[in-house]
Amino acid sequence: MNREMLMLVEAIAREKNVDRDVVFSAVEHALAQATKKQYPGEVDIRVAMDRDTGEYDTFRRWLVVPNEAGLQNPDAEELLMDAQERVADVAEGEYIEEQVPSVSIGRIGAMTAKQVVLQRIRDAEREMLLRDFLERGEKIFSGTVKRLDKGDLIVESGRIEGRLRRSEMIPKENFRTGDRVRAMIMEVDSTLRGASVLLSRSAPEFMVELFRNEVPEIEQGLLEIKSCARDAGSRAKIAVIAHDARIDPIGTCVGVRGSRVTAVTNELAGERVDIVLWSDDPAQFVIGALAPANVQSIVVDEEKHAMDVVVDEENLAVAIGRGGQNVRLASDLTGWKINIMDAAESAEKQASETHALRALFMSKLDVDEEIADILIQEGFVSLEEIAYLPLQEMLEIEAFDEETVNELRSRAKDALLTMEIAQEVHGEAGGLRDLKGMTPELLAKLAEAGVHTRDDLADLATDELMEFTAQDQEAANALIMQAREHWFTQNQA
Repeated sequence: MNREMLMLVEAIAREKNVDRDVVFSAVEHALAQATKKQYPGEVDIRVAMDRDTGEYDTFRRWLVVPNEAGLQNPDAEELLMDAQERVADVAEGEYIEEQVPSVSIGRIGAMTAKQVVLQRIRDAEREMLLRDFLERGEKIFSGTVKRLDKGDLIVESGRIEGRLRRSEMIPKENFRTGDRVRAMIMEVDSTLRGASVLLSRSAPEFMVELFRNEVPEIEQGLLEIKSCARDAGSRAKIAVIAHDARIDPIGTCVGVRGSRVTAVTNELAGERVDIVLWSDDPAQFVIGALAPANVQSIVVDEEKHAMDVVVDEENLAVAIGRGGQNVRLASDLTGWKINIMDAAESAEKQASETHALRALFMSKLDVDEEIADILIQEGFVSLEEIAYLPLQEMLEIEAFDEETVNELRSRAKDALLTMEIAQEVHGEAGGLRDLKGMTPELLAKLAEAGVHTRDDLADLATDELMEFTAQDQEAANALIMQAREHWFTQNQA
């Protein structure tokens, strides 16, 4: 029988073009599985086969675990103290073994053994194919639809299978068995049974790779796609920049008579692509991303990483897009939160902010309306800026002399100190300073209105808080809900 086993190993190794050791390992695994069936519980069996004679020995083994860990599987584990009684120098993580009678090959049947061996061979072949596939470094998977599996597509390329999930397809896109498919390789998971290459046609990376294939200048490093945002199957925006002054980045991506962008669009089921010139100036980048809408003005809020974009009435619908699509894609492309508004809304918001700032400066700096307006016109939006802006920059304001500047800086520092003390006394005790979005200015306004604790804030109505702080409705409501959270926590407790 040993000779027959050696002949079987040799035949399988030649037939499948795999190493003899792989086949021997598979045979050992098959024998170990057969031996396990003779013992109750989850035992651990190892079979060692001589590569020359075909003789084999069988061992039952136990994993040595720390004493404090306890036995999770008594059939295949041994505590360290018990194991050392059997083998003195054994350590944690090692195995102790005991030879047991070997199972006869005839008992499991030659056909059963062969099936187990062939399965292990198939697994080894699959791993080898995946390894070779990964070494090629391909990013786009091109193949043929083999079958449908619970709504997902199984795509075959050579002997490699990929899975294109329904959620990763372009909406309203239908494929049939035998259709050619191209998709982005998102992940390779060798632990998955069947198709181990996960694909996507809706990912922004897929569009980037399609342009990379169509535009040789990208591969040459003369052109770069900085970012991409997609509403799969409908519309997309890409931001490009040229590293060679002689190249027009937008025209290069469009191609002669639109050939390059058309090729990408056809691959993506007619998805329209807006090509935007990337800029390191965030405001300029956002203006380009909102095309074809014309922007009148733009206000950048670095702290909130947001921009207020003003457009005229005619361009309002274009800037927002159907269902907010245009502004959403522009926001995803640039990474900035974009608020679209018309001139009237912008003026109203600016007036509200100016009124709040004017009241703050007049109250905390003890100045008249004229001085407060000068500070606002010069771009000051907080007491911190007045207190800690370099003296030379403050002196550049024509309306102020050095004495006035020093006095304003001194008053601003005193006001901040007073607010900090009030914050320590009231805000910390009442939990106000821990609320998200709370600022020293807000704390000061709340203190003036008699709101010193979290409960005081929680008792306010949204319109009351808006009146005290000049916040918009959304921000005021969010702050009140935060203040009320501890009520619900206490009730649950």
